[in-house]
Amino acid sequence: MHHRYKVYIRRFLLAGLSSLLLAPALFYGWLCILRPSRSDRQQVLFQGIVYQRRAVSQPRPVMLHIVTIDLTAPGVKALVTPGLPEKGKKTNAQTTSAFLNKFKLQLAVNGGYFHHFYEKSPWDYYPHSGDPSYPLGEVISNGHRYSNPEVNKAVLCFAQNNLAQIFASGKCPQDTFQAITGQEILVTDGKPVISHLQENKPYPRLAAAINREGNKLWLIAVDGKQPFYSEGLTLTELTKTAIDLGADSAINMDGGGSVTLVVGKADGAKILNAPVHTKLPMRERPVGNHLGFYALPTSVNTAKSK
Repeated sequence: MHHRYKVYIRRFLLAGLSSLLLAPALFYGWLCILRPSRSDRQQVLFQGIVYQRRAVSQPRPVMLHIVTIDLTAPGVKALVTPGLPEKGKKTNAQTTSAFLNKFKLQLAVNGGYFHHFYEKSPWDYYPHSGDPSYPLGEVISNGHRYSNPEVNKAVLCFAQNNLAQIFASGKCPQDTFQAITGQEILVTDGKPVISHLQENKPYPRLAAAINREGNKLWLIAVDGKQPFYSEGLTLTELTKTAIDLGADSAINMDGGGSVTLVVGKADGAKILNAPVHTKLPMRERPVGNHLGFYALPTSVNTAKSK
């Protein structure tokens, strides 16, 4: 009897140890299941806002999420994360979902680059939600500028009439109501401006592109860092994607684990892409600022799936 008791104890300890060892793999597998399906989809989300998901297989697996926004549609209005009134503090970091929920937006993406940032492990990273964050380049929210221009960073500007412009100079016109800074210009006058010297490996990316009139905006969110699911695009491929959509100008925004696209639902924010923060899929990264949109609901169900 005593021997049988020891056998049971050993089995219990072995089962417990096995569960501990398997838990991280099971958790990661569960997160992978939560990612959007590798299938094409197109859907009218709101009046003037259409979402398209593209599953690409060659030359590598890539998941593209493209939002087309008619800036002249009734109810469509941009919002950049407002700055804080306290001196020396620009914003408090928050996830894109939290930004959307806080301001009751219908759509939102992460925004521009920010300081400070590091990522060492799933629990050791900065910023956490609520930590001070300092967006780089010109940032304007509701007509208030709280971060100054940088000449080496391009900026996306929205006038009070809601029309958009992109400036390589990093500075917006005086009548700008919303503005957010990215990095390099990808497209000017409908032509690529990225050189092969700037080319790098496939990566998660976010781009904003506009037509010549400035009344149509494309947001291009690219998933990456996820082998066999989505490995990302190069800058050249991102540029071509923008031109193929019809962009006259395009700007590269903050990429990597920051790339997040969310939509407002009745029960809160829903993530449309597969962000990968601290190497964990479907985990949102708190970031320094965001670009969001208000919009009116559509009464017609125009969802199409393949």
